[in-house]
Amino acid sequence: MVAAPGAAGVLSQGHIVAKVALAFVAFCLVSSATYLLNDVRDLESDRLHPTKRHRPIAAGSVSVPLALALGIVLGAAGVAVGALVRPTFLIVLGTYVAITASYTFWLKDVAVVDIVAIASGFILRAVAGGVAADVPLSRWFLIVASFGSLFVVSGKRHGEHIDLGEEGAEVRPTLGDYSRNYLQYVWTMTSGVTVAAYCLWAFEMAPKNETVPFYELSIVPFVTFILRYAMLLEKGYGGAPEDVVLGDRTLLILAAVWAAIFGAGVYVY
Repeated sequence: MVAAPGAAGVLSQGHIVAKVALAFVAFCLVSSATYLLNDVRDLESDRLHPTKRHRPIAAGSVSVPLALALGIVLGAAGVAVGALVRPTFLIVLGTYVAITASYTFWLKDVAVVDIVAIASGFILRAVAGGVAADVPLSRWFLIVASFGSLFVVSGKRHGEHIDLGEEGAEVRPTLGDYSRNYLQYVWTMTSGVTVAAYCLWAFEMAPKNETVPFYELSIVPFVTFILRYAMLLEKGYGGAPEDVVLGDRTLLILAAVWAAIFGAGVYVY
């Protein structure tokens, strides 16, 4: 959510930070509503999953009527908060809801399309930050966000493929359509495009008379992060991307180094 306004160098402006914060809250509320709907829809399959069976709805600690009612309240609250940002932000928010709802009831059962649908949720979050801050979105930024999201999601499917084994198709039908080699091909292709696009973006953003090439230097931790993450995917750790990143000290250090270098390029010059 902060990627686009951060790259544009406008996060030092109080009113922009307030808009981005409202956008973040709106997306949290709406995404929580869609997750509840998805968990209700996947109630039976989640009970077959080794970890998802412990979720409140699948475990029976939260009833289906309560989950649906809470989803409606959270969704309505998210739209109300989103309306405080700007009208165009509501379009992005509505698109997110439409795609996630379509995924819940249909797209998750269509191989390849399911990966694209999940990735689009991450892409829309990145776009939403730019819309909330009213900053233009670079074509390179959109390419990095798009293919980076596909990279993460294909790795997630690969991790699920390993964790669930032959029973995976019972929990997630499309897993039976994917081979591990195919998923490796997808993340190899998407990671390559992500790296290439980021390099081009970094060189495009660099000032002509720079004394320290911060943008160019940021390529080093960025590419190293991608390579490290790909190695962890190869080992089958991609099923929960957030756990992979937060559980690996090297990835956290690389992310911090990249943020410091890139941030210096944006806010020092």
